[in-house]
Amino acid sequence: MTPLLSSAGEYRPFWLRVDRLLGEHGIQGDTPAGRQEWERQMERRRLEEVDEEALEEFRRGWYLGSEAFRQECLEQMDGKVGQNHPGQIRLETAEAKADRLIAEELARLQWTGADLAAQRKNHPSKLAIAARLRRETTLSVRRIAERLHLGKPEGARANLHKWLKQPANGNGQTPLGI
Repeated sequence: MTPLLSSAGEYRPFWLRVDRLLGEHGIQGDTPAGRQEWERQMERRRLEEVDEEALEEFRRGWYLGSEAFRQECLEQMDGKVGQNHPGQIRLETAEAKADRLIAEELARLQWTGADLAAQRKNHPSKLAIAARLRRETTLSVRRIAERLHLGKPEGARANLHKWLKQPANGNGQTPLGI
């Protein structure tokens, strides 16, 4: 099968389908007239007055879609985000991983978010979760303290340091099995 000629005079491979895209814009066929109509529509949209506020999402955001799509992307990026990625993506990926780890630990402890908030700042289980977050994410102690209701970052850092200094049990684990 021969490649099709596009409206710009370039060839496109026969396997590249455009009928659905054209149809969504009210263009009935992949014909020279249909491709010219597509070109007119795109040029008209390009020349329309632009809402700068609406474009902000494109300029600053790293994704375009629903919150569920964002969460799926963050899960897929876990462990694959490096220093070459923008800081916002690194932070959001770490936050999403922290959400999953906290949910896992709360389920293990049979606690709710309210239970977590109600426990004292230096509760061993809260400190065990904090240690895990420190070890498995790039979140700062400040952010971990906020999320786990550990009080001010300075106090949280001191409590976490003291907790981690406790001797390991016989099987090499630190307190609470971490």
